[in-house]
Amino acid sequence: MRHTPVSEEIPLTIEVNGEELATLLCSPTDLTALAVGFLFSSGIVNNSKSIGKVVIDRERWKASTSIDRPAVPLKMLSRRVYTSGCGKGIIYYNPLDLMLRTARLPIGSPLDALQIAESMKAFLRISTEHRETRGVHSCALASSDGILFYKDDIGRHNALDKIIGEALLNSVLLEDKVLLSSGRVSSEIVSKVLRSRIPVVVSAGAPTNQAVKLSQESNLTLICLARGPRMIIFSGEERIR
Repeated sequence: MRHTPVSEEIPLTIEVNGEELATLLCSPTDLTALAVGFLFSSGIVNNSKSIGKVVIDRERWKASTSIDRPAVPLKMLSRRVYTSGCGKGIIYYNPLDLMLRTARLPIGSPLDALQIAESMKAFLRISTEHRETRGVHSCALASSDGILFYKDDIGRHNALDKIIGEALLNSVLLEDKVLLSSGRVSSEIVSKVLRSRIPVVVSAGAPTNQAVKLSQESNLTLICLARGPRMIIFSGEERIR
């Protein structure tokens, strides 16, 4: 009988100022980055400076965080369970998020399509766990110099939150970066990207119609089905040369 490796899944409870906020079903890696990215992309904090400390308890799978200046009153939030699968990536919204969604992203410097294809090719080769288990999604943050951060998780939303959290923890500006993703791009993914102000998303997966609509409204460059030399630009083509 042949041994087949499988990806590990754990329930991570995020606790804010002593109160349970949410439970994420996720991979047991990069949990500090996941907690920080989740709090930011969900609109609970506006920057990493609002988060005083993150303590990870791996016996009880808990991320205890302290927040000095929450973007929304914590009493307005109720405890939720976030699945690792489809349709439940964002529940909490900061009232300012509507402004972020309608504020069009600046064009910035143009990007070379060949360089994007090369970055995507390198990105899709990185994940050892995906090759062994086919059980995780992947995200990466890239600049003109190549891939800066790379994260795996059983959930698409979690992988993105880990990337955002890692960037915040390392004070990396996101406004001129490119997000690389292995999975489908839904409107929830686009909403998280817009909150971080990343201007370009490139994915090996397909988008949903609402993701395309939101990307067009906000001037986000959305490139999907990017494998090999082929890709489809669904919005923001003016950033690509």
